[in-house]
Amino acid sequence: MRPRFFALATAAAVLAGASLPASRAVAQDSIYVPLFTYRTGPYAGSGIPVANGMHDYLAMLNERDGGINGVKLNVEECETGYDTKKGVECYESVKGKHPAVINPYSTGITLELIPRAAVDKIPILSMAYGLSASADGNIFPWIFNPPLTYWDGASVFVRYVASKEGGMDKLKGKKLGLLHLDAPYGKEPIPVLQDMAKKYGFQLLLYPVPGKEMQNQGSLWLNVRRDRPDYIYIQGWGAMNPTAVKEAAKVGFPMDHLMGVWWSGGDDDARPAGPGGTGYLSLDFNGVGTDYPVIQDILKYVVDKGKSQVDSKSRVGENLYNRGVFNAMLIAEAIRNAQQLTGKKVVVGEDVRRGFESLNITEARLKEMGAPNFAPPVHLTCADHNGHHAVFVVRWDGTKWVKISDWIEPIKEEVLPLIEQTAKEYAEKNTGWPKRTEPCDKSS
Repeated sequence: MRPRFFALATAAAVLAGASLPASRAVAQDSIYVPLFTYRTGPYAGSGIPVANGMHDYLAMLNERDGGINGVKLNVEECETGYDTKKGVECYESVKGKHPAVINPYSTGITLELIPRAAVDKIPILSMAYGLSASADGNIFPWIFNPPLTYWDGASVFVRYVASKEGGMDKLKGKKLGLLHLDAPYGKEPIPVLQDMAKKYGFQLLLYPVPGKEMQNQGSLWLNVRRDRPDYIYIQGWGAMNPTAVKEAAKVGFPMDHLMGVWWSGGDDDARPAGPGGTGYLSLDFNGVGTDYPVIQDILKYVVDKGKSQVDSKSRVGENLYNRGVFNAMLIAEAIRNAQQLTGKKVVVGEDVRRGFESLNITEARLKEMGAPNFAPPVHLTCADHNGHHAVFVVRWDGTKWVKISDWIEPIKEEVLPLIEQTAKEYAEKNTGWPKRTEPCDKSS
């Protein structure tokens, strides 16, 4: 099956294409940014708002600024349906066009592409998803997963539970459940939770949800009612999330003891449960709403001009839409940094890898971007491609997400050694895994 594309055409690209072959036009006149998205299928409920946020921010840069430093962005979506095989097909179809970065938006697709990145010299951005161990830049110089890993998130969940129970020592004898999609994404938190269960004495209960059963969780929640876990962490996506929240409400599981990873905190994850979903918790690292200058510019330059695919203006500012905006900000800032490092206006993957590796988005820079207090500062280095940033907890109040905690740091003493160990094991298991030869920029 051929991948489906949606292109963001720009006047510059159209004019260039009239006089030059398409591949030369991309290379000489614009920066090619493919986005792997899924607007169809059982994961579309989560995929659509993210895709819209990414697309609209990059479109806004083209409309407002003429691109980045005078170079237009040639943005093209490839529909994956959250299917790994289709994702690889998308990759094969775009890698010859000199992409600045690959943005898989699927842990399964990311895992397939990791071995190809160094060979094809194309960086992969898996923002707060993918292989947690790929945060180790010494082993994975072409992979970037800021601002935190799934292992960081799981450790924050444990830390939050401990804070409610009176301390880490009070976790002993507790039952903590992990309700997860039975796929690479859903299984990512298991190793760190198993390690912490041994250390802190809590019982870890695993509740896998097969992809075909995402909307049929009735019997699983009967098991939850039988097991009586004290808290549950949800690592779900797409249709699995709203189904879980509705079923939890149905069996009377306390919503303030049910917490989702940041990808289980979309508005359409909580909204379908109606009043029963009030109180559901999620981890988060980006602001919600439209009261940010950058979101206002997206409305002005893109949405109000009919250049967005949002089905309603009210969707702008929702949690996963803004998450997509932040994802696109990381892409744009890495490109901008690559331009500065190389002195080139039109940059490609090898340049943008350097841009990511020395990325330093400070609070001051966020303010310049029109996003004060919108997201955490991001500072990456040669060794650390993640940052392991803090997150906060949000609560669904019945209509919107409300921040209810300060920033909560991951338990780094649990996470960092596991990342180093697992990264080394990955390299050892993959025969011929290349040793890092890429030099570090001084700013990194």
